[in-house]
Amino acid sequence: MPPESSLGSAINYTLNQWEYLSRYVADGLAAVDNNIAERDIRPFATSRKDWLFSDTVAGAKASAVIYSLVLTCRACNVEPYAYLRRVLTQLPQRAPDADVNDLLPFRFVQPHADVNAA
Repeated sequence: MPPESSLGSAINYTLNQWEYLSRYVADGLAAVDNNIAERDIRPFATSRKDWLFSDTVAGAKASAVIYSLVLTCRACNVEPYAYLRRVLTQLPQRAPDADVNDLLPFRFVQPHADVNAA
């Protein structure tokens, strides 16, 4: 292939980037792509403009906190609705200075569905 052709250019690029393209082979835990990270930051990237229309800075921060909690739930394989129901039910029953570490998404234990219930 001539180096100035499209295919030749693609092959040349691949050869020049070979160290980076094959890095994931050295570590079996490394992903081939970053689709998971891209998927997780997409809501933040697409909502940036939405937050410009928040009435207050506190409202924008509240939106960011909810997004963070929902994405953390997704990363921990926790169903966000069940998690938020539990947190929003238990939080008002606690003292303002109470420790809330047990309410974090990675400590949430989802209730098991009863298999016999129909």
